[in-house]
Amino acid sequence: MAADPALFTGAVFVLGLLIGSFLNVVIHRVPVMLDRQWRRECAELAQGDAPAPQPAEPEPRYNLIVPRSACPSCKAPIRALQNIPIVSYLVLRGRCASCKAPIGARYPIVELLTGVLSAAVAWKFGYGAWCAAALVLTWFLIALAFIDLDTQLLPDSLTLPLLWLGLVCSLGVTAIGPRDAILGAIAGYLSLWSVYHLFRLATGKEGMGYGDFKLFAALGAWFGWPMLLPIVLLAAGVGAVTGIALILVLGRDRNVPIPFGPFLAAAGWLALMFGPAVLELLRLTPPAQG
Repeated sequence: MAADPALFTGAVFVLGLLIGSFLNVVIHRVPVMLDRQWRRECAELAQGDAPAPQPAEPEPRYNLIVPRSACPSCKAPIRALQNIPIVSYLVLRGRCASCKAPIGARYPIVELLTGVLSAAVAWKFGYGAWCAAALVLTWFLIALAFIDLDTQLLPDSLTLPLLWLGLVCSLGVTAIGPRDAILGAIAGYLSLWSVYHLFRLATGKEGMGYGDFKLFAALGAWFGWPMLLPIVLLAAGVGAVTGIALILVLGRDRNVPIPFGPFLAAAGWLALMFGPAVLELLRLTPPAQG
């Protein structure tokens, strides 16, 4: 397979479809898991030194594995043959096999997007450790982008492992050395942290969340400090254009915040694919010698 790029790319595309199906679970369940955790912590704080209440019925397990996926309308479990990426959605014509309720098109979109982006990574980088690392980065970015789009949250359970993976990969998997990775993580976090506080002092409003700082720090760990400026400029530029378009075309309330995470994630993936060319274009690295 390593000797046949087309075969390797095709295999990674199929793998990407399967991972995309799992990412749908991550995108839906991680915010619910966080909400349950916060409610438990609030209940414990509210209880304080009060006498312990009578034991309640234990809360059912809820994680990325349990319970099984089910139809949101009729709660019928989704069988394996009904959960084949893309294919099952087309065969069922976008409806539940039990109650015929519509199934959101977002599910196959995430699966197809993950498959296509994974295949692009495989085609560009070929068989090897760097390709495996780039695939993991791609999957994390997809999950984070859609979670932020849905909930305006960038969970620590995803951003912090991504940060540590970037630092670990700098030890020999990526072309970024540990020094640039560490500086990138520090500069990524502190730069957006500074912008956040300056904006809050100037306007009294919060322009972004702490999750954005952590995601930008993770991108700094993966790509090094020189890529931070191109990433944030691209993310901010596309975000501004998108925000203006939503206000002018769709009449979106300008006071409703637009999550920045999806734009950071998209810019990070583009840096993965085209970063060296961008740096050379900006003269931040010396031109390649022939």
